[in-house]
Amino acid sequence: MRKFEKISKDNFFNSVPNGNYEDIILPKRSTKNSAGYDFYSLYDITIKPNERVVIPTGIKVCMNENEFLGIYIRSSLGFKYNIRMCNQVGIIDADYYNNVSNEGHIFVFLQNEGDLDVVIKKGEHFVQGIIQKFMICDNE
Repeated sequence: MRKFEKISKDNFFNSVPNGNYEDIILPKRSTKNSAGYDFYSLYDITIKPNERVVIPTGIKVCMNENEFLGIYIRSSLGFKYNIRMCNQVGIIDADYYNNVSNEGHIFVFLQNEGDLDVVIKKGEHFVQGIIQKFMICDNE
């Protein structure tokens, strides 16, 4: 079964000590034909030029074995403000869900390659996740 869930409160407060657990918004698609599930910021974030920030989402995802979640920057942040994901595309494997070290908590690592400060407001969607199937080699 595919689903997004909040991580546990204990794990949340270990990752976001001053955060508010009730501020977590589960990812959702903005329209019927949207491929991506929007992820929302838990707090206001300012990313200065050449700065990198790790952003906790408070979210984990359950998927089928032959699927992964690709995390992509919102087009407008990349196109207008030159914000990039440090790993270009985040790949969340199905077996990351409920792992021992952090329950599968999804973090996003962004870098501002532009010339101006970029502000992501609390509750604003900043990345999107797309659940995708993958294939394996026959001779594996």
